[in-house]
This record gives sequence, C-alpha cells and structure tokens, in this order.
Amino acid sequence: MRDASNITALEDMRFERFRTDAPGNSADGVRTLEAAYRVAREYSREPSGWLVLHGGYGSGKTHLAAAIVNARLAEGQPALFVVVPDLLDHLRGAFAPGSESSYDERFEAVRNAPLLVLDDLGTQAPTAWAAEKLFQLLNHRYTHRLPTVITTNHPPEALDDRLRSRLGHFDVVRVIEMNALDYRGGLSPDDVAISSLHHYADMTFNTWEARVGELRRETAENLHRALQTAREFSEEPSGWLVLLGDHGSGKTHLAAAIANSRISAGGAALFIVVPDLLDHLRATFSPSSRVAYDKRFEEVRSTPLLVLDDLGTESATPWAREKLYQILNHRYAARLPTVITTAATLKDVDPRLRARMLDRRRCLVFEIMAPPYHGPAGEGGGGGSSGSGRGGGTSRAKSGGRTQSSRRGA
Repeated sequence: MRDASNITALEDMRFERFRTDAPGNSADGVRTLEAAYRVAREYSREPSGWLVLHGGYGSGKTHLAAAIVNARLAEGQPALFVVVPDLLDHLRGAFAPGSESSYDERFEAVRNAPLLVLDDLGTQAPTAWAAEKLFQLLNHRYTHRLPTVITTNHPPEALDDRLRSRLGHFDVVRVIEMNALDYRGGLSPDDVAISSLHHYADMTFNTWEARVGELRRETAENLHRALQTAREFSEEPSGWLVLLGDHGSGKTHLAAAIANSRISAGGAALFIVVPDLLDHLRATFSPSSRVAYDKRFEEVRSTPLLVLDDLGTESATPWAREKLYQILNHRYAARLPTVITTAATLKDVDPRLRARMLDRRRCLVFEIMAPPYHGPAGEGGGGGSSGSGRGGGTSRAKSGGRTQSSRRGA
C-alpha cells in the first residue's frame, strides 16, 4: 500500500520547504497559508480527528498533506498517503486474475490505516461504485474516529451528500480554507488574466453617482436602495444577487464595487463579462494554451465570489448555454455567493437559470429603474454608467419574473 501511494515521489514535500510568501498572493492568501501550515504541523505531532484542506489548484494542499505523512514516517509512525483516483484503481486491481492480494485485504489496509491521507477527493470518476467505496471507507473511519486528512478542490457542499454530512461534524472534522496563488505558476481565482476587475478599479461605492436632481423621486429612491442592497451584499456575501436594468443604469458599477470591496478587505472575487468568460473557456482548447479547460472551468465555478456581468449578451449557442448552466447550477447547489447583471428581463433568461433566480431562499432580484446615465451635461460617462461599452439604453418591459428592491433574500 505504501508503494501504491507513491509517497516516495513526494519526499521533498516537508514542512521546512513549504512557502507562505509566494509572490503575487493577496494578504488574505498569505494568512490562509500561514494558518493552514500551523494547523497541519500541529496535526502531524498528534493526529486526531479529521483535517480537510480545501483550496484551488496548486495552493499547497498536497504539500501540507504529504508533509504530515513524511513527518509521521520520520518518527517511525505508520501513515498512508494516496490520491483518490489511484486508490480506486488500486482496489479495482484486486479483481484481476493475477492479483497478489484480495480486494478485502486491500480495502482493509486502507480502511484501518492508523493515519490516512486522501489527496484530491472529488476528482474521481463519478460512478456509483466509486461513491459507494468512498462512503464505506470514510464512514468506517468517521465511526471509529480514525485520523484522516483530506484535500479537495471542491467545497464540501459540492461533495456527495453522505460525505458532506460527515464533513459537517465540527467536533470531529476541521476544514481549513487555502485561498492562495497556484504554486505551479497557474492562476489565482482573482487573477487579472481572466478577471476584468482591473478595468473597473474606479467603480467603488465611494464613486457611485446618486444622480441627485436628475431623477424623479421614485426612481431616485430605487437607485438609493440599489446602492444599499449592493453594500449589504458586499459586507456579507450570501446567495445570489441579480441586478436588472437598462445598459448604463449602474448595474456594472455596483457589481464591480462589490468585487472591489471584497478585494480591499483581503478577500477574493472574480469579475468577468459573460462573453469574455466564454472566450476564455474556448481558448483553453488551443494547443498553445497554458491552462487546461478543466482547471479554468473549476476556477470560475468554485471561486469564493463570482460576478458575471452582462448575462444575455453572449452568443446563444447550445455550448455557451450549457457552460453557463453548469457553472451557475454548481454555484446554486453549493450556495456560493454570486452576482449577476443583465439588461434582459427574466422571461428572456434561460429557463433553467430563471428557475434558480426565482428561488427567493437563495436569490435576490433587484431591478434598477433608472434610465441610462450619460454623465453631467457636457461630459461623457460617469459614476452610474455600466462601463460595459455595449451601446445605450433599451426599452424593457417589467415582466417575466419577481423582483425586489429593498430586502435581502434569505
């Protein structure tokens, strides 16, 4: 089993070689790395309960998990490190006619290992057999309180329901978030290579244009409530916020302000215009692409806060609709904070997405009633402009879905 785990290939992954100061990390990223390092090192001294390391590709999860095993082995203590897909292959291999050990022997060796590290949970093929074996394995270790370390790119909410219920027992399980730059030269969730936020750095709550004296009282009050709603969401992102309104009404400014506010507070946010997102995904199929499609897709769908600007302006191909549905359906199921802006009415949105937007338990839909903003007389642009560069206002009927303008969703 130790040979199958390939831990010898990870012998250099020790605590002494773990870096918390990789260039490009945000202050929040550095803090999460330092916290993960301290917890992992303490765990290696006296393994107890479960430790779950959750973060993006290359954030250092595997390094810390392997460091725990290497530290235990250096003390002469038994420990088993195995990548989840490799573990399942190893178990399947027991059914081969020439296998030197039975399935029961192999499964028992893993199930009762004094310390087990499962790397990359969630990357296995989603077959019923794989799900059943993993549940049997982890349920046994949970029941008997056997020390277990798990690394995963997936938030616990996105895992199998039975595994998620075990990971939610905080008296046994400790989940550590690692929001850091990819050690291997990849991209962080808020990397400017995919995020458009650097183009909207001036769009903050402080630069918001209230349009005093320009609008009728009812419209001005609606615009003020839009600002309040966006501020409240930025302070504690939860669920979905969908901003409806004409091009230039201020949707993009508020969405960018939310993302800028989170970044300023040391958090992470990915802001991207929907057509640009689809172009980034398509670009991964190029032979010269440095980023795999799966990695790019996972970065978007699992980022801590996703802001999708101008939904509905993308090319309405079946591929585009399917990718957007996969991303948003995952975020809906995993309850990941998401902001969406669109100039379309809800009745014009993909019915699968509209159904999720109308779930008042998880989504607040706010319609901005203000007409397009063109700046003070004699000037162009302005704080309330969408900044999308996609034409002027459009005539929109208030139909096709429930909207709210003053209350946060549950």
